[in-house]
Amino acid sequence: MIVLGIESSCDETGVALYCGERGLLAHQLHSQVALHAEYGGVVPEIASRDHVRRLVPLVTAVLEQAQVAPADIAAVAHTRGPGLVGALLVGSAFSTSLALAWNIPSIAVHHLEGHLLAPMLEPAPPAFPFVALLVSGGHTMLVAVTGVGEYQILGQSLDDAAGEAFDKTAKLLGLGYPGGPALARLAQQGDPRRFRFPRPMTDRPGLDFSFSGLKTFAMNVVKAEPESARADIARAFEDAVVDTMVIKCRRALEQTGMERLIVSGGVGANRRLRAALTQLCESRSGQVFYPRIELCTDNGAMIAFAGYQRLRDGILGATSFGARARWPIEELTAPMAP
Repeated sequence: MIVLGIESSCDETGVALYCGERGLLAHQLHSQVALHAEYGGVVPEIASRDHVRRLVPLVTAVLEQAQVAPADIAAVAHTRGPGLVGALLVGSAFSTSLALAWNIPSIAVHHLEGHLLAPMLEPAPPAFPFVALLVSGGHTMLVAVTGVGEYQILGQSLDDAAGEAFDKTAKLLGLGYPGGPALARLAQQGDPRRFRFPRPMTDRPGLDFSFSGLKTFAMNVVKAEPESARADIARAFEDAVVDTMVIKCRRALEQTGMERLIVSGGVGANRRLRAALTQLCESRSGQVFYPRIELCTDNGAMIAFAGYQRLRDGILGATSFGARARWPIEELTAPMAP
């Protein structure tokens, strides 16, 4: 059973084919970074128009790469939300139209569910249950996962997500877009002893996050220090984010009694975060799982995989085209409503 996955929630167009028997057959990804770089952030209208241009060539490419014909495909899965509504509508309209033309089901997938399940695409996937640290774009949350569609949010960002804080702090430092990877590269040159930034909300119980104050702290340091201190500031900021996440993950594992942690989303590609969480889990005789680096950011593979899980379980979701810019993941405990 093969599912075609379409991802178009923001500034990356992803298309992939997933087979229940053979795994990931092919995936293609087009990033719009170059289009949005001059604006310092994603321009929704530009993003939507580029998705329109890219979807047909990418679908053609994955079919050729996998040597799969439309008649071999059992369903088309697409990201219905959350995300930029215009970009979501492009993917939804394209995917539902394709499904109608091929006379197969259309499956609406939750973008965050795709990220949560992405580590299961690896050769040694995690078994349920596990705690998931999801750090993707505008989302930072800890989720207890007991099965597909069985998600309990343990804690989440009350303001800026980690990725947003990375991008905004990178902008303060005069780095390019996207800011998170640029800041991480600069931090490699920094002295970790020169500055110490606060670890927000770690001095009180709970699993929620808050990075807005950390961004403000960084802004004040940037204003007070010479340009030569940029690398040291970047290192202090990154260390603060990593330490905060490690502390919260430790609490989540202790609170749930689970021993498996998965990390997904764009910030999950941060090498210092990966090393720190690996050390945390090894110290607890637990396990940590990550998707491969190329599947940390938005991609069609995770949507195809999530769509396959839903198709296998008989939960097809909406069949008419539509989008949900905001969509609480807790709603996925029941079959997805139109």
